[in-house]
Amino acid sequence: MREHLSATSATLVARSDPSPRKRRGRRMACILAAAGAALLAACGSAGTGPAPAPATAGFPVTVKGGDGATITLAKRPSHIVSLSPTATEMLFAIGAGPQVVAVDDQSNYPASAPTTRLSGFQPNVEAITTYSPDLVVAAEDLGGLVHGLGAANIPVLIEPAAKDLNDSYAQTEQLGVATGHTTTAGTVVHKMRSDIATIVASVHKPPRKLTVYHELDDTHYSATSHTFIGQAYTLLGLSNIADGASSSVPDYPQLSSEYIVSANPDLIVLADTKCCHQDGRTVAARPGWSTITAVRRAEVVGADDDMLRAGDRASSTSFALSPSTWSNSSARHPHPLQGRSRSRPRSAATRSARSIHAGPAGWPSGG
Repeated sequence: MREHLSATSATLVARSDPSPRKRRGRRMACILAAAGAALLAACGSAGTGPAPAPATAGFPVTVKGGDGATITLAKRPSHIVSLSPTATEMLFAIGAGPQVVAVDDQSNYPASAPTTRLSGFQPNVEAITTYSPDLVVAAEDLGGLVHGLGAANIPVLIEPAAKDLNDSYAQTEQLGVATGHTTTAGTVVHKMRSDIATIVASVHKPPRKLTVYHELDDTHYSATSHTFIGQAYTLLGLSNIADGASSSVPDYPQLSSEYIVSANPDLIVLADTKCCHQDGRTVAARPGWSTITAVRRAEVVGADDDMLRAGDRASSTSFALSPSTWSNSSARHPHPLQGRSRSRPRSAATRSARSIHAGPAGWPSGG
């Protein structure tokens, strides 16, 4: 039950108030936007980079994917099919957008991506081959994808959901090698590292570590610190209540309502505003939740479900950090996180939104 939400643009909504608590909220919005939507800025300028190098420049190359398998490409691919929202964002971020001829039905960023009815969850080898791809990028080897395309001599690069920032950096660089954009990919990763370091250094550390509950759907699936989004909270100096849950699932456990109420988080982030139509009002109406500190203080932040692409949006390539201002209506009318960090449980409620993030992978990225 894990779903990868590809993360590329993220804008958390906060409330404007000069108090330390509100300033903390603005900082939190900044770093979450950075970690969860690292691809946004680069994707926003996709296709505007330098002209592609000759197809033979730097090739052949051998690339080791996130799953450990290697593929060899004789020449720079010119007909790429992406079955992973996170990979789609990364490809456009590093300047490989013009080489992409088709993306899956969950890839919704950037807007210029050639979205099709192809599925990364139930890949159809015959449908994929109609695009005459010379490279297919996917988050998982589902439905005999690698074997089926291998029979047609079509290489498949598997980039699973990124578990943390390092995974996202590595996947960006791997795609850079595979597409002939090694230098641009390196530049994107360098900027990601620099921007995140700058933001983390600027975050005010409160005297008491604040607690956070990250909600993936309305059945209370959450994300621990072993995930891309969880790492973002750790960088922020927050304590994740999912880490303390007694569960055999290390990354995306399902918490009980009673556990969440007893944990009494200071902040609640809803990554189910789209799939499950959750907001401050629906959360406050849940039995016992009106006593939670985050609910009482209106610290319920609405996030676009796609924020989790990491990769899992997430996962990611560079950031557009636009510090959101807190508005008194934020908890009631959550603004979308325009991005994707991708990772998320594969529950019935969330599976359709999966992409395979983090980025800043997951969230899981890679998909």
